[in-house]
Amino acid sequence: MSQSEKNVNNDAQERYSRQIRFAPIGPEGQNKLSKSRVVIIGCGALGSVLAETMTRAGVGHLHIVDRDFVELSNLQRQMLYDENDIKEGLPKAEAAARKLSLMNSDIEITPFIADANHESIEYFTEDVDLILDGTDNLLTRYLINDVAIKQNIPWIYGACQGAVGMVAVFLAGGKPCLRCLFDSPPAPGELETCETAGVLGPVVNMVASYQALEALKILTGNLDDVNSGLINIEPWQNRFHQMSMETLKQGCPCCNDGKLEFLKGKSSLSTVALCGRNSVQIRPRVRGIKLELQEFSKRLVNFGKLSVNEFMIKLNVDDYEITIFPDARAIIKGTEETDVARALYAKFVGH
Repeated sequence: MSQSEKNVNNDAQERYSRQIRFAPIGPEGQNKLSKSRVVIIGCGALGSVLAETMTRAGVGHLHIVDRDFVELSNLQRQMLYDENDIKEGLPKAEAAARKLSLMNSDIEITPFIADANHESIEYFTEDVDLILDGTDNLLTRYLINDVAIKQNIPWIYGACQGAVGMVAVFLAGGKPCLRCLFDSPPAPGELETCETAGVLGPVVNMVASYQALEALKILTGNLDDVNSGLINIEPWQNRFHQMSMETLKQGCPCCNDGKLEFLKGKSSLSTVALCGRNSVQIRPRVRGIKLELQEFSKRLVNFGKLSVNEFMIKLNVDDYEITIFPDARAIIKGTEETDVARALYAKFVGH
């Protein structure tokens, strides 16, 4: 062993010493973590806590997928970001990767400024050991569930709203799955959103910490200790309970019958209202577009306040803020009406 390899090993022993001293992990578990590959889908409230915890724990390869950019309303609960990220106009995935690399330079962190949809998610989840759910909508979670079953990958569900949170672990090759719990998406207006119910930062941290703890169990090989139930927390009311999922193993169209409907595009929208954002995301119908942002921005200079960097164009027109990404995806802020958003997209992007 070379001197440099000895130094690296010594540094790792020091960095992770308190974690290694926890007997169920130990040196062997830490070695497994260093070789693990984890993808986090969504790096907002839950995802930013998950990303930091995985980084500090020494997960060797961390992929971060997020379609959005940092805004002022994020800072109340999304722990990785600060006001400078807003001033620089950074996408969340890029801002997260920059912060995380300062916490642990020994691991590989790859940001993807992209939408995880039925056409792209298999690329992001290829060759990973675990999928962590940092999303803010149920449709994407159904998609994660489908791809996890297809690729035989464990994944950890997390959700929070107001002062209520839920966590569940779905192991590779096993039952139940998410659709055993929630067979189909709720109808529009059936459930409250984070816009109407709000969300508390401490609840976000509690949910993400439960997710991260279960992730460490899986990645270090402590599968017998993985929680097999649906955890439900209501800390404002000082309530915590767990529901067994053992009775949910029969009759599921997904894990029982192999129907991966969401991965095949069921309910996949090119236009979707973003939770709690007064915003609509639009994806172009044509895939594989690559805009040269500086050049494209020249056609927009006469329409309103304009800013551009290597990640996105931001255009303010009347009461709307239009953010355009290199893949021609756009987020239109200032409306939840998809027809209004589509009209603005057609006017200023044109694809």
